[in-house]
Amino acid sequence: MSTAASEPAEIRAKRILVAGVGNVLRGDDGFGPAVTELLTNLPEEADVIETGIGGVALLQELMQGYDGLVLIDAVERGATPGTVFLIEPDVQEGEHVPDVHLANPHRVLSMAKTMGVLPERVVIIGCQPADNMDELCQGLSPVVQRSLAIAAAKIEETVNAWL
Repeated sequence: MSTAASEPAEIRAKRILVAGVGNVLRGDDGFGPAVTELLTNLPEEADVIETGIGGVALLQELMQGYDGLVLIDAVERGATPGTVFLIEPDVQEGEHVPDVHLANPHRVLSMAKTMGVLPERVVIIGCQPADNMDELCQGLSPVVQRSLAIAAAKIEETVNAWL
């Protein structure tokens, strides 16, 4: 009978937040909310929310206590439009943000870390946008629309691996 393991056991998450962020009125910036609509088969330990563009909603949700966070967002990385990324962010301590309603996801993660509510495990499932996200238009570009299922599969894989 062994009294000590030679390698530490992997920590399993008990509660995971899956959050889609973005503005559905700005074309491909609506990627995060669009993916959340596809996530109907996640385990009950995973809460799925759509936070829009306001950072305060995500921060308030994180204050409820989670072991993992999967953030879904359109990300500009200079790649081919529609490319889906799994990003493990390096989150630094936060700075003062005068209006948390306008905080971008990076700032929200920093604020959460500073407040002690950032989960140990955080990934961003991002997609390279194809269109100008600064113009008002509803609906995703065709190439980003085709990436939704890929992103949903990556999220399901991540959540199941963490639980």
